[in-house]
Amino acid sequence: MNKVLIVGASGSTGKLLVHELLQNGIEVTAIVRNSNSFSKDFHDQSELHIVEASISEMSVQDLASHLENSDAVLSCLGHNPTLKGIYGKPRRLVADAVAKISETILFIEPTKKVKFILMNTTGNSNPDIPEKPPFSQRCVISILRLILPPHVDNEKAADYLRIHIGQKHKYIEWVVVRPDSLTKETRVTEYDIHPSPIKNAIFDSAPSSRINVANFMSKLVINTELWNQWKGQMPVLYNHA
Repeated sequence: MNKVLIVGASGSTGKLLVHELLQNGIEVTAIVRNSNSFSKDFHDQSELHIVEASISEMSVQDLASHLENSDAVLSCLGHNPTLKGIYGKPRRLVADAVAKISETILFIEPTKKVKFILMNTTGNSNPDIPEKPPFSQRCVISILRLILPPHVDNEKAADYLRIHIGQKHKYIEWVVVRPDSLTKETRVTEYDIHPSPIKNAIFDSAPSSRINVANFMSKLVINTELWNQWKGQMPVLYNHA
């Protein structure tokens, strides 16, 4: 594993993920909207290539020029926690990016399967198992689908990988990483990975530090055994209690 592409690299988790990958000798191409603010956090990193662009405005051909020869794609895309970020356009920021990246991989026709790692949320259930969230959580999630476009976006992004890509795609393998209540920590700590949530995501959430999420996502890139354990699944990460 030598080269990856990251979208959402300038976000709180995305920056930590870039650091984790660079520290492990991985060549990183990061697509960010503002290269000036992003590059200040990474000085003299020859293995980091910064592309200033909005993925929603990139053509498949443009994206292919940056994605070609990449072993993995990682997405930490999310909506800004502002009124404009939540209710403004694009409302399908994450889902459309997942679709475009997948289309680009098909366009490239890589010689080996590309890993696609998507950061998501425990509020999004995995119908493939199937999961049965608590009744109280299901009620609130039903309301969130009506009033919070980012939640629907997260669901549709994961659905694209589950349904359109599936388990036996010619060019793509995937993992959807679901942290619970995101927290800010300064170092990697012990954490636990579960196939499904063990907490009520609404009324009994547990902390998942951003740096632990970044660490797990980077390990999925590097560790073949770990990848084979979780590919095609939607693992849930909690800080170890």
